[in-house]
This record gives sequence, structure tokens and C-alpha cells, in this order.
Amino acid sequence: QVQLIESGGGEVQAGGSLRLSCATSGRTFGSFAMGWFRQAPGKEREFVAAIGWSGRTTYYADSLKVRFTISRDSTKNTVFLQMNSLKPEDTALYYCAAAGRRDNLYVSATYDYWGQGTQVTVSS
Repeated sequence: QVQLIESGGGEVQAGGSLRLSCATSGRTFGSFAMGWFRQAPGKEREFVAAIGWSGRTTYYADSLKVRFTISRDSTKNTVFLQMNSLKPEDTALYYCAAAGRRDNLYVSATYDYWGQGTQVTVSS
């Protein structure tokens, strides 16, 4: 079993930055690929970014890769999402997820474990 706890969300003005964290516990952090997804009210959950188990490979939604950066710190069993130049359309509940697989990381069904989410609100 893996527990995922997100933090770092909040309200920020357009153009601002936030850094989300996802702390993990349970099974070995290094054996999982990690991803971030988001879901805005009335919309489907969408892929944001993912990082391989070693941290050497990263994946991004095309529309976000310029502004968002995913990283992981194996010494802290934590994955991060740095979000810059935030826009009101980035407002959503952001979820962290862990996957035992190493492919199809763009797809939410690939992931085995999910956190409860952290709210990000960007005001104009």
C-alpha cells in the first residue's frame, strides 16, 4: 500500500507561482513512476506531468511544459510540481498519483494509487 499526501496548493494571482509537493509513504518510492493530474469543476481529470522512477525521464502535457516542472527527491520520498506564470484556467484540484508501470503515464488508468488532491485557485 502507498499513501500519497499532497500539499502546497492555495490561492494565487495570475502570473504567480506555486510549488506542489506529494509526500509518499509505504512501499518503496523508487519503484514507482509518479504523476500529477488536475480536475477543474465540470471537466474531466487531465494529465499534467509525470516522472519516471529514476527521475531521468519526464513527461508533460504539451500546453503546460513551458510553465510547469516536475521533479522528485528520493531522499524525501517526495515529488514536486513547480508551476509558474499561473493562469486562471489552471484553477483545479491537483492530484498526485503513483504507478507501478513505466509506460502510458499520460493515462490516469495507469496509476495504482492516488492522493486526495490539493486545490489551486488562480485569480485574475
